[in-house]
Amino acid sequence: MILVLRALGVGDLATAVPALRALRAAHPGRELVLAAPAWLAPLVELVGDVDRLIDTPGLGRTRWTGPQPQLAVNLHGRGPQSHHTLAAARPGRLLGFANSEAGFADGPAWSESEHEVERWCRLLAWYGIPADRSDLALRRPSAGGVPVGVSVLHPGSKIVAKRWPSDRFAALARRLTARGHRVVLTGSPDERGLAAQVADAAGLPADAVLAGRTGLRELATLVAYARVVVSADTGVAHLATAFGTPSVVLFGPVPPARWGPPPDRPRHRAIWAGDRDWPSWDGVGSHPSLTVLGVDEVSAVVDEVERVVRESGAVAT
Repeated sequence: MILVLRALGVGDLATAVPALRALRAAHPGRELVLAAPAWLAPLVELVGDVDRLIDTPGLGRTRWTGPQPQLAVNLHGRGPQSHHTLAAARPGRLLGFANSEAGFADGPAWSESEHEVERWCRLLAWYGIPADRSDLALRRPSAGGVPVGVSVLHPGSKIVAKRWPSDRFAALARRLTARGHRVVLTGSPDERGLAAQVADAAGLPADAVLAGRTGLRELATLVAYARVVVSADTGVAHLATAFGTPSVVLFGPVPPARWGPPPDRPRHRAIWAGDRDWPSWDGVGSHPSLTVLGVDEVSAVVDEVERVVRESGAVAT
């Protein structure tokens, strides 16, 4: 049995998909067990290749009571705590990044600046397990029960600094609506107020606010069959990449080189103002690298990704 630790969120799971599939290909006869939060189960089903999910809401909060795994793989972080969490399962072998604090000398050195997908592919390659970093696709769920062909705007993020100002999301919603888009607003239950504020400013009907009204599977399905997705650097952006849904992702302060969509996929575009000194920022609200992004610029990139889809002859939804 192989035990894999990735006790994080939607984007974190999505970026680990190539590594998970590489482990499955390298060990086809072994049970692949993923230690991750239980609420990710609908997304794990769309990943495939995982035999069992163990609810692991955070490091050190779950005690392994099953049989001793032959192999444990740390796709969670650099350690030491994540290494200790897996070591407690007494695996036959642990794969992870070298960490002296954890007393773990095996594995490659950690690189803070590399892309999250590349990070885990490089880790496995060090251990002789090849991984295809482009293998990001999720299984497409049935479209039943959600609107198809809508334009998804996702104004929220758990990290407030990553949010594009709500008035600009509202202006973009108005502009897209005028161009014939059916705009809906997604988000977590905690972001329902933000989504309602954007909808009100944009003149959208109340039923356009889907924030807090969709489970993870419904959200994934909505994204899978959307016309376009516009969001901050958050989990929804990774879902759009995984389903091939045209997307525009607004980055700041973390650059797209760390978490952005693959640069060789023109229907997925990242917008980033660059790494500058931002002396005027007081650490509250949207980061200046996002506030400098105007509605005209974002709208133009939305038009561009839609043009790419039209010219390719593909159907966006």
